[in-house]
Amino acid sequence: MDWNFLFFFNSALLGIGLAMDAFSVSLASGLRQPDIPGRRMCLVAGIFGVFQALMPLLGWVCVHTVVQRFRSFEAFIPWIALALLGWIGGKMLLEGIRGGEEEHSAGGAGLMTLLVQGVATSIDALSVGFTIADYDWPMALVCCLIIAAVTFVICLGGICLGKKFGVRLAGRASILGGAILIFIGLEIFFTGIFG
Repeated sequence: MDWNFLFFFNSALLGIGLAMDAFSVSLASGLRQPDIPGRRMCLVAGIFGVFQALMPLLGWVCVHTVVQRFRSFEAFIPWIALALLGWIGGKMLLEGIRGGEEEHSAGGAGLMTLLVQGVATSIDALSVGFTIADYDWPMALVCCLIIAAVTFVICLGGICLGKKFGVRLAGRASILGGAILIFIGLEIFFTGIFG
């Protein structure tokens, strides 16, 4: 593979495709916390961007080191994503139904929750390491950095969109956000198992 327009274009498209789950979770974050400050928005988008870059890079490393062990782990990816997003989404749903949303409007999701969301939305990106296996180390790194940048921008857009609608949805934001997370978990699960 050469350093040409096609390399950068394909890396950006890969970033767009991988960022869709993170976009949906970012949208849910904006819905849940319509008054989220700019610094917090960058933190959320940054965490998703970092994980979307790390997972393909980890996959690339696995391809070049322990391919057989990674292939056996690949079957568990949909189950892990479903469990993580189902747990977080279910928790948000319960909070919304019980009316506990007010306690989160100032602080939003904690760092641990954001990290779990980052892993859950990017774990399926491990397999992207197989698609970039023919890249050398610098190309794989640049590809993953492009994926991170694209994810960051898309997630910021998702948060802004969620903020806009979060103000209008007020008391139903946690319910909608939780439902979105559960749906994403189910989509990753069914795509990984059947698709």
